[in-house]
Amino acid sequence: MPQQPARDTRLFTITADTLVAVDFGPRTKRRPPGPYGRLFARPGTRAFTLANLLARLPMGMFSVSAVVMIAGTRGSYALAGAVTATGLAATALVAPWTARLVDRYGQARVAVPATLVAALGSLALLLCVRYDAPAWTLFAAYAATATTPNTGGMSRARWAHLLDGDPDALHTANSFEQAADELCFMLGPVLAAFLCGAFFPEAGTLVGVVLLVTGVLAFAAQRSTEPPPSGRTAAGARAPSPSPLRSPGMPPLLAVCLALGAVFGSMEVVTIAFAEAQGHRTAAGVVLALQAGGSCAAGLLYGRVRFAGPAEDRYPWCVAAMTALLILPLLAASLTGSLLLLSAALLVAGMATAPTMITNMTLVQRRTPDGRLNEGMTLAVTALLGGIACGSAAGGWVVEHLTPTAGYGVPVTAATVALLVALTWPGVRTAAA
Repeated sequence: MPQQPARDTRLFTITADTLVAVDFGPRTKRRPPGPYGRLFARPGTRAFTLANLLARLPMGMFSVSAVVMIAGTRGSYALAGAVTATGLAATALVAPWTARLVDRYGQARVAVPATLVAALGSLALLLCVRYDAPAWTLFAAYAATATTPNTGGMSRARWAHLLDGDPDALHTANSFEQAADELCFMLGPVLAAFLCGAFFPEAGTLVGVVLLVTGVLAFAAQRSTEPPPSGRTAAGARAPSPSPLRSPGMPPLLAVCLALGAVFGSMEVVTIAFAEAQGHRTAAGVVLALQAGGSCAAGLLYGRVRFAGPAEDRYPWCVAAMTALLILPLLAASLTGSLLLLSAALLVAGMATAPTMITNMTLVQRRTPDGRLNEGMTLAVTALLGGIACGSAAGGWVVEHLTPTAGYGVPVTAATVALLVALTWPGVRTAAA
């Protein structure tokens, strides 16, 4: 059968004394995908990422929902703060053990029952508040939520399993995960405040429980990307593995996480106090969201950059940049007193947060023993939570005894401590073997 001749899609025309040729043929050459496109082209990555984001969003909702719910019905912010602080302390104790079980027996096998226990704790808190139960029941119920698994750590563990041997792709994945953390902790409080205000005080907690359980169940169902459990060898015996705390270079990284947590905790309290002093307390959430937004954007951009040297070399520079940029909010508050300029300063200051956290988490991954990655990542998160609690207390003390403007010296001080640790503690800049 004779073949049809190829159709000529070119058009020729003459303009003045110039011959113009235009080709209307299809463009078959496609632009190669970027680093994020290549990352999510891998089978199963989109499914577990979407499920994990659904499960991670409530992490920024529960504490705000609890404060609004308890303070709104009991009329005591002191009680609300004490209950959430108890939950934070319980999480710091329980989370590493939950993570250890996840590494040993598998994500689906441990994360699902741990999430259900935490969900029951949140529902118990809701019922205790709703039916005016004694105050001690609020503490007990909220402490039960400490079994919530570290969903961000489990997602990073999947990336490390899938991208083993590809450090550039793992860098991109870690950058995306940090940006996702910033996005969830930026949207979570806003969503919680809206639900509690627009519907009823318990709405934020109720929706958070539904999102958490649904997200974890969907995440656990993605078995093809789940890293294998490391608790038993092929012979059935327990596989020996040292604790991440004993890994060389891990203690200083956790110390930096503690100091960075103090930056985040103090910044939140001080910014709320500063906005209230300016007569714009309701704008504090938007101002803090700008800082998280700057960090999210910087994290995504950071993930597209390919670095030639090891992460240990750029780590002190990231912490130094974060420390330097945190001076901007202090200057904006002390020299101008303008909430608008403070918002711009926080937006710029936030751009150094994600690169610092990405590099920190990369080093934590490299120095965590095989088979205990989720535990190592959870220890870093636990250090951050401890720092947030300390930073909130320090920032509140300075605001109450001095001024909100002076409070912006607390995050600068905490970042300076982190920089000193990164520069002077032996083992921080030693590459993992």
